[in-house]
Amino acid sequence: MTLVTQLEQVLLFVLAGIIYMFVKAPPKWFNNKTANSILLLQMGFRSYDNSTLMKIALFFAKAGAFVFGSGLAIVPFLHSGVVIENKWLTEQKFVDAVAVAMIPPGPVVIPVGFIGYLVAGFPGALVAALATFLPCYLFTVTFAPSFKKIAQNKSIKAFVDVITAAVVGALVGEVGVIASRSIFDIPTTLIAIATIFALLYIKKIQEPSIIAVAAVLGIIIKLIL
Repeated sequence: MTLVTQLEQVLLFVLAGIIYMFVKAPPKWFNNKTANSILLLQMGFRSYDNSTLMKIALFFAKAGAFVFGSGLAIVPFLHSGVVIENKWLTEQKFVDAVAVAMIPPGPVVIPVGFIGYLVAGFPGALVAALATFLPCYLFTVTFAPSFKKIAQNKSIKAFVDVITAAVVGALVGEVGVIASRSIFDIPTTLIAIATIFALLYIKKIQEPSIIAVAAVLGIIIKLIL
């Protein structure tokens, strides 16, 4: 590695030390539960077959190429294909996948990778992410030189204006879709209402704080009920 990169790979030293440490003299906290967790991680790389990966690639390629708007606009399309058509996930698992995938920082299209992982492990996540982002990337790179010229066309401008309005409608509709599957009792209704008011009237509050508070409340409610 040093010869090829002509650099001293410090992280490689650390990785080699960690691997040998766990093989030769594992720490006391490394028990069966930890080993099982690692085994589950490895299973994520194995639980797939080529036919499933091909279906994932085709479906998410369509999602990336033909869905307009921001990342949330892709959720109704994903729901119809993942839950209704292919029956890869149940309604609850789909909603959980969208929620979990949108917690970490990054683009809101991240659910595609997480859904791919639930369907076919790590290869499914990789294929889903590539199939979603690659068509958009290739389309943008291919037609980028012509964008300025096309943007001056009045017909194109009118087309884009209407699509923008339609995307806003799709996002509003998506809020209803997610709400209908996430707000199903009094605690979830109260949390949703409190979140709306917090975002509207408490300008200094940040979304991560709301997520953290909601998570704690969810745990408390689960323990009580």
